[in-house]
Amino acid sequence: MLFVHEVHKVVGKAAVKFEDAYQNGWMPMLAQGSDARLLWYFDLAHGSGLAYRAVTVTAVRDGAAWARLTERMASGDLKAWAGDLDGLQHESVGRILAPLEWSPSVGSFDEIPTDPQEHQPTMYMEDTMWPFPGKVREYIEAAGNIYQKSLGAEGSQMQMHIELALQSMPGAGRYPEVTLMQKLSSLQPLIRLLTTDIPQEIVGPGSWMYEALDLRDQWRSKLLRTAVWSPLQ
Repeated sequence: MLFVHEVHKVVGKAAVKFEDAYQNGWMPMLAQGSDARLLWYFDLAHGSGLAYRAVTVTAVRDGAAWARLTERMASGDLKAWAGDLDGLQHESVGRILAPLEWSPSVGSFDEIPTDPQEHQPTMYMEDTMWPFPGKVREYIEAAGNIYQKSLGAEGSQMQMHIELALQSMPGAGRYPEVTLMQKLSSLQPLIRLLTTDIPQEIVGPGSWMYEALDLRDQWRSKLLRTAVWSPLQ
């Protein structure tokens, strides 16, 4: 399974129409075939970044399914939808991502919901990292063996868990790049992270944040909020 991750720069006055285009257009139209499914529709939380940004993640079965999806958008049944969407956004930046070997699974492709069902919004922290040249494999292994396990450890500073761990494919986005979709189970640790200094034991020698600096020292965090109808919460 591959994943199409897109960041949309939405026209402010068209934000409601843009979301509707995904809820009542993209999601059910993909359900008419067997190649792709919308997984998440996120809004970048106001106050945490640029205004009117939406993030969508779409699963496709494989490379051939992705090629068929692009054909549908270029000359098939999704052509009109794609044309209308262009009028609702300034631009869209996309990547094609593959799951890391230790990534959790989103489950069976055929069991991904295709009908909107209202849920409470869920907060995610999306972290994207750029490992040093020649350190990609080492970083991926360390993230799985150390970082992922630390999130579930007793007394963890961040109450969240990784839903999906991904890397950009060569030629399909900035490379090398690793992205973690992390669901927050509690907001209190996030508030502490934003309002207080990180304890020395979390950033000092022997900690993940310190030792991982040998593998990467640049990353970007986004706070994302799922739409109430998003297939996955």
